Amino acid sequence: MRPATRTPAHQTDTLAELVCSNSFKSMETGNAHGLLKAEMRRLGSLVLAVADTARVPGGTALAVDRIAFARGMQERVAAHPNITIVRGEVTELPEAGVVATGPLTSDRLTAAIAGRLGAKSLAFFDAIAPIVAADSLDHRVLFRASRYGKGEGDDYLNAPMDEAQYDAFVAALVAADQYEPSHEFDKTPYFEGCLPVEEMARRGRDTLRFGPMKSVGLADPRTGGQPFAVVQLRREDRAGQMWNMVGFQTRLRTGEQRRVFPLIPGLERAEFLRMGSIHRNSYVNAPATLSPHLAVQDNPLLLFAGQITGVEGYTESAASGLLAGLNLARLLAGEPPLVPPPTTMLGALCQYLVACDPARFQPMNANFGLVEPLDPPLRDKEKRKAQLVERALRDIETFAAAIGAAVVV
Repeated sequence: MRPATRTPAHQTDTLAELVCSNSFKSMETGNAHGLLKAEMRRLGSLVLAVADTARVPGGTALAVDRIAFARGMQERVAAHPNITIVRGEVTELPEAGVVATGPLTSDRLTAAIAGRLGAKSLAFFDAIAPIVAADSLDHRVLFRASRYGKGEGDDYLNAPMDEAQYDAFVAALVAADQYEPSHEFDKTPYFEGCLPVEEMARRGRDTLRFGPMKSVGLADPRTGGQPFAVVQLRREDRAGQMWNMVGFQTRLRTGEQRRVFPLIPGLERAEFLRMGSIHRNSYVNAPATLSPHLAVQDNPLLLFAGQITGVEGYTESAASGLLAGLNLARLLAGEPPLVPPPTTMLGALCQYLVACDPARFQPMNANFGLVEPLDPPLRDKEKRKAQLVERALRDIETFAAAIGAAVVV
């Protein structure tokens, strides 16, 4: 195991230092992050076992003492008889191993990854628009249509605005609190083709309605006329459970996104499956470069894990690393790799990474919109979620037995 030299974000030399939040999010299985944790525990997650020992009060969230957590991880790893910790910068890719680097990957390792996968396969900044759940939208207000009837003619959901609604929305955007990074390394340049939606709003009253909110080529079937402005939602998955707010990449704080974006007609009660963001990141175009078990396509023994694969968050990164470790052990023993089914949260995340359209690939966090829908579907949201959880826990149990995973305490 070769931890890199300290990055600008790190303050100590301990393993698994938490440089952002001290929370691994919800423990409740009715929450996507809680379900993912339950699956990880069944697969023998050391990260969660140590987090339990360092837990501090945090309601239903798994919040930890940063120092105790990092120290506990280091002690457990260092004490393992089959692990040798080698400190230094990793500058080359191994023939067999797991590459689990993150947003501040060093220049030399970045060059090695780009050389192996192709320079166009790497991204260095997120520009992420929010994703909302289809069943939380008011479809009485939204209308289906593609601009000028292109594509299938009804590929997008459209939220029409009149002039008063548009002006109120722009005013709220301009006044909203924007996240300002505290570290120099996280300050991202703005590109004209990918400006935050609030930055466009600040450039003038009509900038948005002649940009991502233009209504040209769209007619509201209820009025027969062209709306003053339109917010378009694009399907993110085949089942139509997740819809992306087109052109709405943003640096607004999470609370502000939840306050301002429901001003859009039809989104008054929207459930946000992924919040928008723009920040420093390093990740590969997973669907274009990685195999189903997250290895490079020409070498099944060279796996990738963590944020470099395009997952977002502590729990998601740890989960991908857990699966990569289990599969590398299998491969070295001459056994084939295994991936959980998309009925589980971990399997659904993996499927997103490799099955997403490479041209539109963006990092993703755990959410129920990724999970394979029930067949037949259930309209009752709470009952549907309960059945999704029950099925996921049942299927991860089967997968854990197949891969030979043991619970870690």
